[in-house]
Amino acid sequence: MAKEFYSDLRLGILGGGQLGRMLIQEAINFNASVSVLDPDENAPCKNLCDHFEVGALDDYDTVYKFGKRVDLLTIEIEKVNVEALEKLEEEGVVVYPQARVIRLIQDKGLQKEFFKQNNIPTAPFQLISSRDDLSNARLKLPYIQKLRKDGYDGRGVMKITNENDISKAFEAPSLIEKWIDFEMEIGVIVARNQNEEVKAFPCVEMEFNPDVNLVEYLISPSLLPHDIQQKAESLAIKIAEDLQIVGLLAVEMFLTKDGEILVNELAPRPHNSGHQSIEGNITSQFAQHLRAIFNLPLGNTQCRTNAVMINLLGESDFQGLARYVGLEKALEKDGVYIHLYGKKYTKPFRKMGHVTIVNDDRAKAIETARSVQNILKVIA
Repeated sequence: MAKEFYSDLRLGILGGGQLGRMLIQEAINFNASVSVLDPDENAPCKNLCDHFEVGALDDYDTVYKFGKRVDLLTIEIEKVNVEALEKLEEEGVVVYPQARVIRLIQDKGLQKEFFKQNNIPTAPFQLISSRDDLSNARLKLPYIQKLRKDGYDGRGVMKITNENDISKAFEAPSLIEKWIDFEMEIGVIVARNQNEEVKAFPCVEMEFNPDVNLVEYLISPSLLPHDIQQKAESLAIKIAEDLQIVGLLAVEMFLTKDGEILVNELAPRPHNSGHQSIEGNITSQFAQHLRAIFNLPLGNTQCRTNAVMINLLGESDFQGLARYVGLEKALEKDGVYIHLYGKKYTKPFRKMGHVTIVNDDRAKAIETARSVQNILKVIA
């Protein structure tokens, strides 16, 4: 890289949400100058970066002009204009993760085809162009329908249980995949730098809220048998190497009831399943992403202790200016670390922050997390 990261590197981030905010908090330690593009004038990154610009992430001209002002461009959300990124790469702007990786991961159908071509285990699937194709689906009911594009945080996903559900299915191009009655959802985050150094974070266990399809609890490290954890980490490393990604890659997986691992989805960026690493691991996922895109030696990913992360979601009955209740009571408990995302307005189930609880006693960490979840609420 022509410019030195510690003195005059101009880092651009597409997206100004909570992931960008936590990335900036780490970038400050590298003394990088950070610019952010986001469509929301009140985005969480607004007051933390050196330059903040309001603009559409899917608009070619907006992304291209923003990218021309930086040396290295990264993302905190996949829904960005890939054509602009490809043009910037042609003109010498470093884009990590690469535009081709983002293009593939933007499309869940292309993701599935990638898994198939590279012998990565995943649920049986079928690509469909419209709702009408469901009448001749090869998969037996029940199955999951996922929009190929623009699904995010549980949106764009629907379970088709019986014939009556087909009339309510998505009309847009999508995929259907076999319904997996899994034992547990697990995740591995892996980083790869330009020197082809690759490191995985230890496997984590995830519990989802079935009503909104968002992570409710994340527990690190996992207590699954060593061979299962090793298999999950090896799979994540294989995917990163097959993609030849530079940056961070979050790999979400299903552990089936017969002990098999099926890869569900990928995210080429810091991810909700790695937030506990800020307090729970020697190197956080945000520091690791920066190390990877700056082509620095990757950090030690070992766990320091048991860490449980809970998402702080807007309460279902409130919408408006955010208020946080129970903050003081939650902080009275040992090992509680609160991260508020700086979002001005709350709405039902909006991610407003997260809380990580650390404790050398795993059961105690889980107990404290459940207590904090009952105490700390986001209302309006």
